[in-house]
Amino acid sequence: MNEETIKALLEAVQQGSCSPSEALHQLKDLPYEDLGFARLDHHRALRTGQSEVIFCQGKQTEHIITILTHLSAKDQNVLATRLEPDNAEKILPHFPNAHYDPLARCLLLRPLAEPTISGRILVMTAGTADLPVAQEAWLTARYMGHEVDRLFDVGVAGIHRLLGQRELMDRAEVLIVVAGMEGALASVVGGLVEQPVIAVPTSVGYGAHFQGLAALLSMLNSCASGIGVVNIDNGFGAASLASAIVRRITRDK
Repeated sequence: MNEETIKALLEAVQQGSCSPSEALHQLKDLPYEDLGFARLDHHRALRTGQSEVIFCQGKQTEHIITILTHLSAKDQNVLATRLEPDNAEKILPHFPNAHYDPLARCLLLRPLAEPTISGRILVMTAGTADLPVAQEAWLTARYMGHEVDRLFDVGVAGIHRLLGQRELMDRAEVLIVVAGMEGALASVVGGLVEQPVIAVPTSVGYGAHFQGLAALLSMLNSCASGIGVVNIDNGFGAASLASAIVRRITRDK
């Protein structure tokens, strides 16, 4: 449930195309639905503008199926993240129209709709090894209704690849920079653009990289201003933050 769906429901009651009892039935699970092992937050989109997303890591397969079933009953698309391929194989037969992206490890119950929110987000990577995290960010932002551009493999080892992409960077409201190794790309981009930059360190690198800790610390200590940093490999969190920023700055346009 979000503002648009509740408004449409109230208008339907006012016009007589929906009875009060049917409206009550649709609203009965607000603010949450208790499944015993989980409490589904159907009120979240109304509060925050972003509906609940299923984080699958650590969850039992049958629990994921039940959650997907109950969320899909609200006649909206549902996003599930960190769903490993072996688990996806068990879940997909229950949802014939679902789409699974093995690179992002994300599942969507319905195809992506056309963007509905003005303002662009750009997802960038330092290298191709960062693509799984970047794809999670791209898919999440698209699911949330944004137009999203992608710019891959423009890391500092070949900085000339980045400098020829100023036009693409300039037309984005928010830039998500995904980088492993030493994470230097975020600082470079932060020194080139005026928009907010969301840096995502990845667990890509050699031993002293410490599974992303080196990139995380590098991004936190960036000398470029206007950079925010999310957790290691957190493409979903970066897209959620970018979505909140874009929705806020374009709300009254």
